[in-house]
Amino acid sequence: MKHLEGNFNDSRGTEIYYQYWLPEGDVKAVILIVHGLFEHSGRYMNVVNHFVPMGYAVYGMDHSGHGRSGGTKSYIDSFDHYLDALSIYFAEVQGWQKGKPLFLLGHSMGGLIAATFLVDNQDQFRGAILSGPAAKIPDDVNGVTIAIGKLLSKLLPKAGIITLDVEGVSRDPKIVRDYVEDPLTYKGKTPARLAAELLSAMEKLQSNAASISLPLIIIQGGADRLVNPAGAQFLYDTVSSKDKTLKMYEGLYHEVLNEPEKEQVLGDVETWLEQHLKA
Repeated sequence: MKHLEGNFNDSRGTEIYYQYWLPEGDVKAVILIVHGLFEHSGRYMNVVNHFVPMGYAVYGMDHSGHGRSGGTKSYIDSFDHYLDALSIYFAEVQGWQKGKPLFLLGHSMGGLIAATFLVDNQDQFRGAILSGPAAKIPDDVNGVTIAIGKLLSKLLPKAGIITLDVEGVSRDPKIVRDYVEDPLTYKGKTPARLAAELLSAMEKLQSNAASISLPLIIIQGGADRLVNPAGAQFLYDTVSSKDKTLKMYEGLYHEVLNEPEKEQVLGDVETWLEQHLKA
């Protein structure tokens, strides 16, 4: 396997880090990873180690303010910044892998970004995998809380308001420990502006999800404490895709690709990918 990395500037001049892994032989398909909140593209080695030996090329980038990319740590003025950088990187990947089937894999906040990106770009992909997508506003967040959050995002946009429940990442203690000790993950509170932008993006996705019609598989931990599992069900019920699958793994936490049952989950994704390469 070959590992390469580089940087590009988004339309606002922020330096964005990317990396990718190539098989030794021919590339049969491409998986483009869109990572989640507070993490980075290097946390998907389970995906890399499983699929690259099978002939898949795996690409990922670190969002602005995340991992090795520039920008204020875990802060964004607009959700569109994420979409802008993804659009630039996606165009590069298309150029590097001309004619190869492309699959989009988005996790958590990355699932929200990926699903939003699909609304206007789905015809460029063979299919998509959404893992624990942050697609629905949590049930315990009411209208008053949302209004206060939006106001705070204007008055004190960088004020931290929500702390991530690290223990909810995985039931595997090593994964949690690695996350805590990883210098590239963010352990502070979610800035008010970012929280407000994510909520607004969820509202927009709920209005536009029906326009998504490409083949789709959603993988979701039934005991997820970090995103509302109902978001996965909402997407499954709302998208127009005739070819859609929802895998709800009862008892699993947020990062189903990093749970003790990860081989089962990866196997399910593998089966789905292989089926859609033959289609």
